[in-house]
Amino acid sequence: MHDTLKYFQTDPLFRGGNHNALTFGLLYAWSENFILPFSHDEVVHMKASLVNKMPGDQWQKFANLRALYGYMWAHPGKKLLFMGGEFGQWREWNETESLDWHLLETPVHQGVLTLIKDLNRLYAQHPALSEADSDAAGFSWIEVDNAADNVTAFRRIAPSTGKEIICVGNFSPVVRENHRIGLPRKGSYKQILNTDNEKYCGGGFGVVRSIKAEKIPSHGYDYSAAITLPPLATMWFEVPSRMQE
Repeated sequence: MHDTLKYFQTDPLFRGGNHNALTFGLLYAWSENFILPFSHDEVVHMKASLVNKMPGDQWQKFANLRALYGYMWAHPGKKLLFMGGEFGQWREWNETESLDWHLLETPVHQGVLTLIKDLNRLYAQHPALSEADSDAAGFSWIEVDNAADNVTAFRRIAPSTGKEIICVGNFSPVVRENHRIGLPRKGSYKQILNTDNEKYCGGGFGVVRSIKAEKIPSHGYDYSAAITLPPLATMWFEVPSRMQE
């Protein structure tokens, strides 16, 4: 948790130097059972709320927060989000007061809540995101060392069925056109999540129905696709079944 928050609290200009904070947890993930908590202790005592921890202007703060949630829900481990984080409350938690529910009248806050609802729905629908949380067979890096571009990509795998989800994150404020990403097999990969989607109050970059694998090797895979990476955003793709190959 602390490593991940350290990375996302860093200005994107300097995130490359903290890239290992984002990836280090996967070095020991298979020897522990992870719970990924953004707990009450992180949003009190002048530590700032989650959205206020994020760098940049309002647009960047909310884009960073949505990207963080997209990354967190795909990461191995069970999820724990403290109250107020589900709609991006500005102020710290106060045990003597109600949450600032009135913020949901504002599109950016409603967008965060809509994202959390979709993340939970997709998490429940796709066992690849939870079946093998503490098993190395449930995870594989695709792009782990692209610190310069602030990009990561990995596979979540359900060993019982072989079904997979690919998570791609662009944690820079730059739209990256034609970014080639390695893919495990041929076929059409349905986009099931893009945290920059306009329904989350994002910019709508990189929103597509699907991407098509080409017979072009990349990242150690025989197939790949050139895709648009939205700024400060996380995308999920459903890997086609082997029967579709």
